[in-house]
Amino acid sequence: MICKLNKGTMNRENRNWMYNKYVDNGRGLTNEFKNGVIEFVKWAQQQTQYMDGNKIRCPCKECKNNKFLLGEDVCWDLYTHGFIENYYNWTSQGEPIETCYLPQPVGTSYYVPDEMAAWGNYADMEWEQRMVYDLVGSSAFSNNHPDTYPNNDFTAHSNAGEGPSSYFYDVDALGTRFQDVLKSADQPLYSDCDGHSQLSAVSEFLNIKSEYNLSENCMSRILDSVGSMLPRDHSLPDTYYNMKKFVSELGLPMIKIHACPGGCMLFWKNDEGLTRCKFCNEDRYKPMSAMSHKPRKRSAASKLIYLPLAPRLQRLYASSATAKYMTWHVEHDTEEGLMCHPSDSDAWKHLDRCYPEFAFEPRNVRLGLCADGFAPYGQFGGQFSCWPIIITPYNLPPDMCMKQHFMFLSLMCPGPGNPKKRIDVYLQPLIEELKQLWDVGVPTYDVTTEQIFNLRAVVLWTISDFPAYGMLSGWSTAGLMGCPVCMEKSNAFWLKNSRKPSYFDCHRRFLPQNHPYRKDKKSFLKGRVERDPPPPRLTGYQILNRVQHIPSAIDEPLEYPYGYKTDHKWTKKSIFWELPYWKYLLIRHNLDVMHIEKNVFDNIFNTVMNFKGRTKDGLSSRRDIALYCDRPEIAMGPEYEGPYKKVVYQVTVEQKQKILEWLIQLRFPDGYTSNFKRIVDLEKLSIKNMKSHDCHVIMQRLLSVALKENLPANVWACIVDVSQLFQLICSPVLNKKALEDLHRNVPTIMCNLEKVFPPSFFDGMEHLLIHLPWEARRGGPPFYRWMYSFERFLRELKKKVTNKAHVGASICQAYLTEEVSTFSSFYFERDVITRRKRPARNDDIDEGMYEQMVSIFNYPGKGYGRQTHRHVVGDEFRIAHTYILVNCPEVIPYYNDFRENLSSSGYGNEDIDHFIDTDFARWFKQTILREAATGTMDPFLESLAWGPETLVKCWSVYFVNGYKYHTRAYGNNKPTMNSGVCVPTCSFDNSETDFFGYVDEILEMKFAGEKELSIVLFRCTWVDPVMGVRKDDIHNLRDVNHARAYQKNEPFILAQQAAQVYYAEYPTTKQRISPWVCACTIRPRKVVSHAIHKNVDIDIYQQEFFLAPVPQTIDEEIILEDFTGAEIEPDPNDGNDDPNEGSQYEEDWNFQTEDTDEDDYIDNTDPDTEDEDE
Repeated sequence: MICKLNKGTMNRENRNWMYNKYVDNGRGLTNEFKNGVIEFVKWAQQQTQYMDGNKIRCPCKECKNNKFLLGEDVCWDLYTHGFIENYYNWTSQGEPIETCYLPQPVGTSYYVPDEMAAWGNYADMEWEQRMVYDLVGSSAFSNNHPDTYPNNDFTAHSNAGEGPSSYFYDVDALGTRFQDVLKSADQPLYSDCDGHSQLSAVSEFLNIKSEYNLSENCMSRILDSVGSMLPRDHSLPDTYYNMKKFVSELGLPMIKIHACPGGCMLFWKNDEGLTRCKFCNEDRYKPMSAMSHKPRKRSAASKLIYLPLAPRLQRLYASSATAKYMTWHVEHDTEEGLMCHPSDSDAWKHLDRCYPEFAFEPRNVRLGLCADGFAPYGQFGGQFSCWPIIITPYNLPPDMCMKQHFMFLSLMCPGPGNPKKRIDVYLQPLIEELKQLWDVGVPTYDVTTEQIFNLRAVVLWTISDFPAYGMLSGWSTAGLMGCPVCMEKSNAFWLKNSRKPSYFDCHRRFLPQNHPYRKDKKSFLKGRVERDPPPPRLTGYQILNRVQHIPSAIDEPLEYPYGYKTDHKWTKKSIFWELPYWKYLLIRHNLDVMHIEKNVFDNIFNTVMNFKGRTKDGLSSRRDIALYCDRPEIAMGPEYEGPYKKVVYQVTVEQKQKILEWLIQLRFPDGYTSNFKRIVDLEKLSIKNMKSHDCHVIMQRLLSVALKENLPANVWACIVDVSQLFQLICSPVLNKKALEDLHRNVPTIMCNLEKVFPPSFFDGMEHLLIHLPWEARRGGPPFYRWMYSFERFLRELKKKVTNKAHVGASICQAYLTEEVSTFSSFYFERDVITRRKRPARNDDIDEGMYEQMVSIFNYPGKGYGRQTHRHVVGDEFRIAHTYILVNCPEVIPYYNDFRENLSSSGYGNEDIDHFIDTDFARWFKQTILREAATGTMDPFLESLAWGPETLVKCWSVYFVNGYKYHTRAYGNNKPTMNSGVCVPTCSFDNSETDFFGYVDEILEMKFAGEKELSIVLFRCTWVDPVMGVRKDDIHNLRDVNHARAYQKNEPFILAQQAAQVYYAEYPTTKQRISPWVCACTIRPRKVVSHAIHKNVDIDIYQQEFFLAPVPQTIDEEIILEDFTGAEIEPDPNDGNDDPNEGSQYEEDWNFQTEDTDEDDYIDNTDPDTEDEDE
């Protein structure tokens, strides 16, 4: 039996006539259709604000609302071509948007088997029942039918290895499809089993298999062994194959498409019947074995594996665990001027302004696309390269966005080589689906609203390393003209002796026209004066006009266009230009900050440390200096045979050894970075195997400390400016004003580097620094646009290679299993630990320890390890009690009365502070008890007045606010430093004072009363905040002197007030060691609270606790001023047809963020026509 669940009704008249065009015999138009078209045209002609004179937009399949025509011409076009698909809501003609206005066949109700009706309310169901309930609701309207996707003979495969079994709008088929799943949700694992059903047990075993990458044989052994321990009537599958088959209906589709072994074409669509490549004539199939006499189906030589995107996006709305977060980007509240999410960025808002209909539906999805390669056999394996395409949605909040279980493997390009420009051939199925998701959308069931809506999606940008940037964009990033922003106007030149391109002296043109550096003939290329304006940043429309006549890789996969490497670096017309919105995006391809930062750090550190074989200051470099620069003090011409001349940007051998020893001796908080002992080789005085994150930490936090005492001040300042640039850009919360200032100052930073380092130092990566502030200002925090998260995802994919003969298929089969595992894990009980629910490294939640937070009490935190007890009495008790009181918001009125009474008596601030320390706790107790005797008093205040118990609990380790703290004594002999602490305070004159020190003791104190109140205090040793702390705000450094101790007896702070720091000495070869050390404040792991009015979790990558200042230099010659640059006229050779799409240089360089004509104007008329260290 089937029962009906109503989900709402449509609120407008039925418009099925729009798609009932022909009469039954197909020889004429229906009267209903003809009358409907006439009424539509009459109505549209009344919406004058949406007309162009007396013309209206034509919604036929040819015009697609892109053209304005007369009413009779619109009627003729609609009679001839019909309406565009799913255009029930006439938004382009002025009708208000209705998000529920969908095609009638979808309906707004769905049918489910009556077994589900017996489960009762959703909240009362078992977790496996909730999972099936959500799945049935979404599958009733799923669009993941194999006919929906490009396919050939080699049908789609589910994760069970069978053909797809999706049914559409077929009530009986729906009941049959989920019959086994429904029964398994109700069937106990064995008789009288209360803890598990058959489905819950299978889901948990599948999760274990997926998370630990167990082989199929291992899983079968485990199932067999567990089954032998269960009662004989158990229903647990005995093999992994049966288990996978059992949950096959939970899986999502996978499609295999034959490809040319050389990557020239796909055998699909019109080419499905070919047996040889039409470009290179390669055979489609593997050769048959000469020994084989049995006829059998031939195997394809190369297969593209495609995992359709739409069903995976639909599943985000199918689960109650994820659907409610998909509209977070609309609901969240961010402080003005700050960006913490892509939805705060100009790129996101610009798209919303261009397509308000798309933006009106908050459930439409914004996507990021990543392409990257990896070697599945490791560094020493065979020459094999895997190239997956990964899609990630940006609708989710920061604590969910960019997580691995929200990254979708979409394509697995066949190996074994790098596809290079032919990657477009493999992208065809995905681009087809993306066009469908934009133009038409897919009906999707939203479990939170119990409504069906039309889901659409857009790709905001691509993410890749620099070589893959060229593969996706079509502009080759190698060699001369390698900058994809400056293009042919980059002014890079070839170094004669170093035999490589250099971007030396390419940045003075970004300076203001009156800047003194432009006329400097000595510090840059000798004898050269810079008069050129900066190269224009071309708009998407201008770039499309340039490439519209260049053939795509699909049309000519073997040839390069005319003029390649001489006039331009276009290798193809990228397939992404097929997306209708691509030309309107502000950022189409992201520069990867991760790889840029690593390469810039490598160049700086290797050159300054003079590492043999890796420095940019070799003999060829010195000869290039003699050829191109006016620096006779370090130049070495061809005839020079003497020793190397000393340069100011290199340390001595003694300094190098001191810096490497310093790196080994540094102690960081737990999890801050890797162990430097493993990468430093003191015998060879070198560093090896440094990962990107190590470079990230040293570049932003340690390089300025390491070099301060070892380089001249002007050289050190140039390097610190670069360090601060990365600090500001990589912050999880970006300040728009600071980015605008940085954008104006970055040319000066680059020119200062050019005054110090040789031409061979400036390769393409150094040049890209000039463009990073602009992208950060337009795109938002780089956390959502860099490769760290994707590299980690690729590492997980690499672990899934179990069949080295079929690498791609092995990865995809394991990924499909993980998809099912992830979907089911959303519903697991809270006590079931999975990768998604695994506690964070510094988890501070101790469920059951605190019932409810009251004021400053019962704050989330967790002690760890052995605990001791002791009594707190005397002055120590009074000081602790007083500190708790003055920090409690409920006591503030009494605190203010106490101060006012003393102030009115003529006491000064210092005397008042003294009386607060000695008498406030006693006065507060007397006041509260006196008030309690005369009337009703809050029991909470009475409990505070009596004070805490004298017996306190002592911890050696404590987790709070994402930090892990050790007491100083406990951590003395450990390789990490977790006892450093900082508390920013405000003195009576409103000046901010930072207190730095060490945690000596961690005390948990309890207050008696109706509610059990508990509070954790840190007893610390402080450095004098005035005499023991010095600030260098220009270079963002804080130095402390631990010999200058704070004299007042104020040792306590609340645990939640503490920020963690570590202390780093300045390495030096001087005989007298300075007592001043650098205090480096770190962010808590996975917490962002600057811009969002609600703390959320996020991966931090060890950024500054505060927003870094804009880099400034100490060079007296440099004038830091605002500059506007010269206005650049559009290149007449660009063929720009759009009058409002001229050069963006003036607007972009000065960040005029107010709405412009360019933002509001859309011309919909198309133009004619691997390694992490890479």
